[in-house]
Amino acid sequence: MIGFYGDIVFETSDKRIINFNGFTRNATSTWHNHRKIGGKPASEFIGPELDTISFKVHLSGSYGVNPQKEMDRWLEKCRAGTVDTLVIGNKALGVDKWKVLSVSQMWNVVLNRGELFSGDVEIGLEEYVEVLR
Repeated sequence: MIGFYGDIVFETSDKRIINFNGFTRNATSTWHNHRKIGGKPASEFIGPELDTISFKVHLSGSYGVNPQKEMDRWLEKCRAGTVDTLVIGNKALGVDKWKVLSVSQMWNVVLNRGELFSGDVEIGLEEYVEVLR
């Protein structure tokens, strides 16, 4: 197992491959500049912002997965406002949990009866901090 987000497991085995690529994590902070007459502003660190993560998952019937079902799982999490832990390896990422902000589906190969055989899903996550610290 590579990792998981809630009940969605990232794995590579001889039976199924469901893995991400292009994994990008962004962290930002907020600063305030206090203006001074005749001088440069003084910078004050306000605090960190919520981190964001984005990645793409290639889904293929050749890899032992049902692409439509896997895409719909992410879509349901986004629409339901699901927050969950994101674990890569044996390490949970972030301060608390992650919310699904965006899901983009790309249908690459659709078979004769409308069955999705292969596609990509792009996921956008944002940190979710439940308790003010």
